[in-house]
Amino acid sequence: MMEFFHRQVQLWGEQTQLLLQEKKIAIIGAGGLGSSLSYALGASGIGEIHIIDFDEVSTHNIHRQIAFKIGDEGKNKAKINAQIMEQRCPYVKVVAHDCTFIEWCKKNISVDLIIDATDNLETRAQIDDCAKERGTPWIYGSVEAYHGQVCFFENSSFRDTFKVTSKTPEGITGPIVMFIASLEANLALRYLAGLSVKKDQLYYLFFNSDGELVTQKFSLSRSET
Repeated sequence: MMEFFHRQVQLWGEQTQLLLQEKKIAIIGAGGLGSSLSYALGASGIGEIHIIDFDEVSTHNIHRQIAFKIGDEGKNKAKINAQIMEQRCPYVKVVAHDCTFIEWCKKNISVDLIIDATDNLETRAQIDDCAKERGTPWIYGSVEAYHGQVCFFENSSFRDTFKVTSKTPEGITGPIVMFIASLEANLALRYLAGLSVKKDQLYYLFFNSDGELVTQKFSLSRSET
């Protein structure tokens, strides 16, 4: 097994790699962000990954959702991602859930970390509610056009940070989806491996009119208990 993860073992040693095998995560959404997260984390050595999505592949998804190809239309997104992860890495258990996030919550499956890969504010607010109730941290990620946001939520409140509306993204470029998913995946791996992670800080990344990458950081207030 260690040969498979050789490059990671060089970074943090065999004991940390073995620790990852004991971790469980949930990826909420199996579309653009979820596809890229599946590739980034599915072969990292995390022991158990739950991927949740009730949606099916459509033709317009494929340009930015790297798990899918022409011919996958009509298939459940979570099941395709699960199959890809297990094909790439024999050391991960992947469970696909063809259901909504609320339905998954009712299953009372315990995980160490929840990762947002959804495309709407309402579901993210539900993730925050569930995570707070369980005492589980979660990573928020969103994309639109040429920009995106990421935050490792622990104590701060999503509802206090964002106005929860029914607004959904309009145009999206494929590369920004992979870019934001990569940042989410790196935060997830650092946390699961026991490395330091800046929590309750919102990262806002965008490309300006000159094509220059700009990163802004905002500290979020903690929720009152």
